This record gives sequence, structure tokens and C-alpha cells, in this order.
Amino acid sequence: MDYSEGLSLFSEIVNMVRDEKKGDQQAIICAPYIHLNSLAKLGGTTVHIGAQNCHQNESGAFTGEISAKMVKSVGCSYVIIGHSERRQYCAENDLLLAEKTKAALAHDLIPIFCIGETLDERNNGDYFEVIKSQLTNGIFDLPAADFAKVVIAYEPVWAIGTGLTASSDQAQEVHAFIRAEIAAKFGAEVAEGISILYGGSCNPKNAAELFAQPDIDGGLIGGASLKSRDFTDIVKAFNS
Repeated sequence: MDYSEGLSLFSEIVNMVRDEKKGDQQAIICAPYIHLNSLAKLGGTTVHIGAQNCHQNESGAFTGEISAKMVKSVGCSYVIIGHSERRQYCAENDLLLAEKTKAALAHDLIPIFCIGETLDERNNGDYFEVIKSQLTNGIFDLPAADFAKVVIAYEPVWAIGTGLTASSDQAQEVHAFIRAEIAAKFGAEVAEGISILYGGSCNPKNAAELFAQPDIDGGLIGGASLKSRDFTDIVKAFNS
């Protein structure tokens, strides 16, 4: 969306979500850079704001890049790290994403760290190994106190925009595996405190079933977030 379209959508979401959030539920909009400052001013306490990426370096000659410090300065609280599309199209690997995560944490941004397997990795039965490798190389070297601040988003790449759908049982299986790996590394208390989001074509029709799973703590919403009613219905599904 362009600037005015983004502000219009965001205003609708804020007004609609305000009455639907319950308890300690968080609603976060991660928008293109051009929107961030304005959205931070409009969101108030209803919706938190995040960027879709940040650079790993504090500063330097990196024309066109946006640092974590810059993201923080416009009012953001969150930043997505390693979205599947950036892994695929921008060749971002786990070691680079580890640097980006540390840069985000250094500026008091909460990283939403994305992991997930491709269709080939799913069909070959390698998906647990892929997930474990992404966790180990990306964020498992963080101190426990820093790791506890991270949000993890599981994106089955094979279920995003392909017409294929991960069942709630398939999603839960991987979420449980992720939490078990965290518990083995950092302990049960840290594992239980971590939010693990599901990011594979979550929509108003499947949201309630997905969120009912014990290890799915929310969603990383893609296309459905571009329609204010769909996004709000997903928020309502979480509360159901």
C-alpha cells in the first residue's frame, strides 16, 4: 500500500481492534518503513508498531538500509527478523539473522524471529532438523535474559501462498518441538514464557482452530492483515 492507503487501513484496524483485545493480548502491526512514524503516533496503546526488517550494523556506508536505532527512533517496539521472503529473495542466512537479532535487542526492539521449512524439506522429513538448525544458528547463542525477550514465528514456507494448508495438528507438532528445544536449551520456565506464533496462511476461517492448540500463542498474519475486518476477526478468534 502507498502512504495514504496504509494510514487509512491502520486507522480502521485501531478502531476495530480497540474493543476486541482481551487481557494481555498484544496486537502488532509491522509496516513498511514509510508508514512507521505516522502509525506510531496514531496507534496509542491499542496497537504496537514494528518494522519488517532492520540492518545488522549500527551505522556505516550502507546506502538504502535502515538500522535498528533508526527503527526505534520513529516509535517502533518490534521488528521482524528473517521473514521467509527475505530468506528466499534476499539470501538472508541464520548467521546474518543472528547479527540482526542482536542489533534489535541492543536498541530495545523485540525481535519477531521467523523460522520454517520449504516444501522439499517437509516432504523429505527434514523439517525438524531445519527448524533446530535455524534456532541454533540464529538465536540459541543469546544470553537467557535476551532470549526471553524474543518472539518466534513459525512459517511453514510450503503453506504460504501455495494453496497448500498446514493442519492445526501439523502446526502444533512443530510448535511443540520448538518449545521443547527451547526448554532443553534454556529451561522450562523460559520455554513457557516465550510466545510462538503461527505464520502459515492464518485467516478468519482457520484461526480459532489454530489458536486452540496448546503451543500456538498467536499468529503472524499476512494477506488477511490487509483487510481490517479479517484482521479483527482473527483477533476475535483468538479470544474465542
